[in-house]
Amino acid sequence: MFKRFLEWFDIKKSLHAKAVAPPYVNEGDIWWASIGENIGYEINGKSKLFSRPILIFKKLSRSIFFVIPLTSQIKQGTWFVAYRQSSIISVACLHQARSIDYRRLSTKLGRLDDTDFHRIKVRFLELYA
Repeated sequence: MFKRFLEWFDIKKSLHAKAVAPPYVNEGDIWWASIGENIGYEINGKSKLFSRPILIFKKLSRSIFFVIPLTSQIKQGTWFVAYRQSSIISVACLHQARSIDYRRLSTKLGRLDDTDFHRIKVRFLELYA
């Protein structure tokens, strides 16, 4: 499998240098975020920006968020929670949760409804508490 580490490094440098104010973000929001080219079984970003949808799980500060990557591939198991957003089934990948800086965020895609967000929170706490 070909990894694009050098391309990701260039994108990462430009994200780090980005001089913009943090966007207005709420827990439960879904955003595109540049999460990168990662190691082994860690989830990667897609496209030339190495991005994928993420769920803002917890707002740690105005600039740092604890997020859960999302996928459109149906996955089964305790580490995955499926939900429906605008008639599309997606899956929250709980085992890939991590903190990110606001500069990785690009576009807000929407917001998870309260019922689905609560289900994801409960499952996350069952796994990590």
